[in-house]
Amino acid sequence: MTREEFEELVAEALDRVPPELTRLMDNVAVFVEDEPPPEDPELLGIYEGTPLTERGEWYAGVLPDRITIYRGPTLRMCGSREEVVAETEVTVVHEIAHHFGIDDERLHALGYG
Repeated sequence: MTREEFEELVAEALDRVPPELTRLMDNVAVFVEDEPPPEDPELLGIYEGTPLTERGEWYAGVLPDRITIYRGPTLRMCGSREEVVAETEVTVVHEIAHHFGIDDERLHALGYG
């Protein structure tokens, strides 16, 4: 799958997030990269920033939070296009949930681990 096709899958996954949630997302940007850092080669995605639940009156004038979805590990772990589509959607939702302050334990319980 080409980078462009994968970027389109990420965009489609973002489009499937309910509008009532996307309206609440604040100061966050989503990126696609080919590979994660060498120290974590199987990482599918990462949220970097300050979750909405931790922002206070001090939160102003900061760079956007960053969600990065990694193409390489996703393609390597999936055996079909359908699996890539499903895994990409799970990963996007997982990282958006971190933006809302939901931790990994709760995400695993909800099936987004």
